[in-house]
Amino acid sequence: MLNFDDQDGQIWYDGALHDWRDVKLHVLSHGLHYGSCVFEGERVYNGRVFKLREHTERLIKSAETLGFEIPYSLEEIEQATLSTVEAQGFADAYVRPVAWRGSEMMGVSAQQSKIHLSIAVWEWPSYFSPEARMQGIKLKWAPYKRPSPECAPVHSKAAGLYMICTLSKHAAEAEGFDDALMLDWRGQVAETTGANFFMVIDGVIHTPTPDCFLDGITRRSVMALARKHGIDIIERAIMPDELSNADEIFVTGTAAEVTPVGQIADMKFTVGPITKTLLEDYDGLVREPADAENSAA
Repeated sequence: MLNFDDQDGQIWYDGALHDWRDVKLHVLSHGLHYGSCVFEGERVYNGRVFKLREHTERLIKSAETLGFEIPYSLEEIEQATLSTVEAQGFADAYVRPVAWRGSEMMGVSAQQSKIHLSIAVWEWPSYFSPEARMQGIKLKWAPYKRPSPECAPVHSKAAGLYMICTLSKHAAEAEGFDDALMLDWRGQVAETTGANFFMVIDGVIHTPTPDCFLDGITRRSVMALARKHGIDIIERAIMPDELSNADEIFVTGTAAEVTPVGQIADMKFTVGPITKTLLEDYDGLVREPADAENSAA
């Protein structure tokens, strides 16, 4: 098991690279106690961070949504990311920028707390096992639902919003599933614990409208690839009883990339041609030169 506090290498922390083991978080940090923390998940392919600009913009926007400003410009955050990737030296890796309120104030209100930013890079293989990814992962229904935009800052990538994901994924794994599929507060299909949801019916892709969860960067990239093939995409409300009509189901995310779904509860699905095409196209896209990537998305 990988122990993330005991690794060789360097982490960028508040303006400079530090030895991995020396980067510490105080136990009274507001981000730990009250969830005032935002983050990103990014991938490095062939030494290049895929969609770095979009991820950095979302990190800054997420912080603004939680009422704080990261004390570095977009360009400074991007350069810090690239410096960390270079220092770690991995051709293929995962990147985790995270920003949070510090320990200057302890209480619900912490407007004068210092804002910290850290960026870590490590080697990380496929989010799901290669066997599960190619045969289709197994999902069960999550015990928790995605909240209404009136109840939480649902369009920020905020750490606190992921606790129900952790609980739901643990519950799924305890029963032999790979992940959990979450509904929203209305009972509509939303997403898995860390990936956006798509289903294919009669050659048309259907995906939930992202009105209470993140409109994923990978989601948008895969939709652009589908449109290049002339595949129609419908964003709409999807009810659970519609899933039995699907010919194919897949999920997308920075960690998950494009991952087929083979089972949801007691419903079984095959890994079909549209899913296979988009999986292959996405694998090719992330390894293209930057100018080709930008033109594709």
